[in-house]
Amino acid sequence: MQLKLGPLLRYVDQTRATVWVETTGPGEVEILGHRASTWSVHGHHYALVLIEGLPEGSSTPYEVHCDGERVWPLADPPYGPSVIRTPDADGGHRLTFGSCRRSAPFDEQGFKDFGPDALVALAERMATTDHERPDAILLLGDQVYADDPSDAVLEQLRDAHGGRPGSEVQDEIGNFEEYTWLYDDAWTHPAVRWLFSTVPLCMLLDDHDLRDDWNTSLTWRQWVTQQPWWHDRVVGAYASYWVYQHLGNLSPEQLAEDATYQAMRTLGDDDERTAYLDAFAWEADEDPASTRWSFYRDFGRGVRLVAVDSRCSRHLQPGERAMVDAHEWEWVRRHTIEATTPINHLLLASTLPFLLAPGLHHLEGWDEAISSGAWGKRGSRLGERIRQGMDLEHWASFRKSFDDVTDLLSELVTSQNPPASILMLSGDVHCSYVTEARLNAVEHPGTAIRQLTMSPFRNPIPGHVRVANKLLDTRWMTTLLHKLARSAGVRDVAASWRTAYGPWFDNGVMSVTLDGEQWAVDVDHAALGRDRQLLRRTLSYIGR
Repeated sequence: MQLKLGPLLRYVDQTRATVWVETTGPGEVEILGHRASTWSVHGHHYALVLIEGLPEGSSTPYEVHCDGERVWPLADPPYGPSVIRTPDADGGHRLTFGSCRRSAPFDEQGFKDFGPDALVALAERMATTDHERPDAILLLGDQVYADDPSDAVLEQLRDAHGGRPGSEVQDEIGNFEEYTWLYDDAWTHPAVRWLFSTVPLCMLLDDHDLRDDWNTSLTWRQWVTQQPWWHDRVVGAYASYWVYQHLGNLSPEQLAEDATYQAMRTLGDDDERTAYLDAFAWEADEDPASTRWSFYRDFGRGVRLVAVDSRCSRHLQPGERAMVDAHEWEWVRRHTIEATTPINHLLLASTLPFLLAPGLHHLEGWDEAISSGAWGKRGSRLGERIRQGMDLEHWASFRKSFDDVTDLLSELVTSQNPPASILMLSGDVHCSYVTEARLNAVEHPGTAIRQLTMSPFRNPIPGHVRVANKLLDTRWMTTLLHKLARSAGVRDVAASWRTAYGPWFDNGVMSVTLDGEQWAVDVDHAALGRDRQLLRRTLSYIGR
C-alpha cells in the first residue's frame, strides 16, 4: 500500500488534529502513533487519522506510515517536514483564504494563459520564512473545474471513452471516478501537496465543483434535472466532495455523530459503502435538508468561522427565492446569534460575496425583480437570459436572504457583547477587494463590518470583463442602475457600503490576522520571479 494523495492536514485545535489520505489499497495508516484503517468507495481507499494528546501551542513534525512503511515525506522533500501546529488558546490567529484555482502547467504557455499560482507562491514563501505563516487556509470554492477540466484531464477523458460525442458535456466530468482525476490533477504539485500537509484546511464548494450556474434559478434546475447525464454527474459531485473536501471540515465530535462517516467505517465491503454514499449524494441534491455542507470552526478564544453553503441549500421557487433555505439559515443563526461562547471576531464566509460593487448590486436586484414578473412575461424571459448569461446569482439577487443577513448583523452588533469585527469572507468573482460597510438602521461604533473578497488563486478573467467590473463601480453607473432597480419595484436595503480598496484582478491570496480586539488584512498577489513564483504585498490594512 502506497500513498496516492495527501496527506491533507484538516481539523486542528489545541490538542487534536485530523489528517486525510488516499492510499493505493486497503491497510492501516499511522501518524504519530495514532492509527486508522482505510475504507473504500468506488474502488478508492481513504483514511482520516485522528491524532490526540498534542501539546497546546506546539509544533510537531510528522510522518505517514502505511502498513508499517514510511510513505511521507517523500524522498528529499524540497519544502521541509510536514508539521502540525496547535494554537495557543490565548494567542492570535492568521487565516488565509481565496478561491478559483485552475490546474495548468507551470511553463511559458501555462503562465501566459493562467498566470502564477498563488498557492504555490504561498508555499514558496513559507518554505523560506516563518513570518506571516497562516494558521489555517480557507478554500472558498472552485477547487476543481468539473465543467472545464485541464488539458491533462481532458486527455484522460478521451482515452477512457472518447469523451461523450454529441453531448454538450462531452468534455466534462461525468461521475465519481472522473472526479478523482480532478483532485489528482489539482493536489499533487509538490508545493501544494506540502502546503496542504502542513496548514489546516477548511473547504466550501461552489458551482464549478459541479457545473457553471449551479442552482442559479428554478428555470436552470428544471432544465438540468431532465438531462440524461445529470444523475451520474450530481452523484459523483456530492459523493466526491464529501470524501475529498467536506469530511475534513468536521471536528472529532462531529465525525462521531456523522452517520455517513460511521457507515463508511462499518459497512462490510466496497459495494455496500458505494451504494450508501451514492444514495446519500442523490438525496443531498433532491432534499437539501437531508444533509448540511455549512460548518463552523473556532480558532482560539473568541474567533469563530461560520462557513455558509450558498450553493446547495438554495430555495428557488419564484416569490420565495432564498440563497439559504430556512433549515440552513436557522443553523447559521444558532452558531452566531445564539452561540454559547462569546464571539469577538466573526468570520462569516460564503463562496459568493455578500457585498458587491454597488452598481452590480442594483443590477442583480433589478434582474431578480423582472425575472419574477415585475415587467411582465417578456421581462421575465429577458431577466432569466440575463441572469444566466451574466451569472447574476449572488446574495444581491436573492433579496430575501440579503435582508436576512442585514437582520443578522443588526442583532449581532446590538447584542449585549457585540463582536469587535464581522469580516465577511468570499471569493468567486475573480477579483479582490475590501469593502467598508455600515448598517443604516442601527449604530455600531464598536463593531467593524467589512466584505473581504479574494479570487482567483489561479484563473484570471479577460480584460473586457475587468473593464466591465470597474465600470459597474463608477458613480454614474451606480446611479443609473439604482434608478433601474427602483423602476422595477426594488427597495433599498438596510446597509450602505463602498469599495475602499481594489478591485484587483491578479491571482492572489488574502489573509486576516486577529489578536485580542485587533484585526488586520493583508492582500498579496502572485508574480513570477527569476526562478520561482512569488507573493508581493498589495495592501496592509489595519482594522478600526
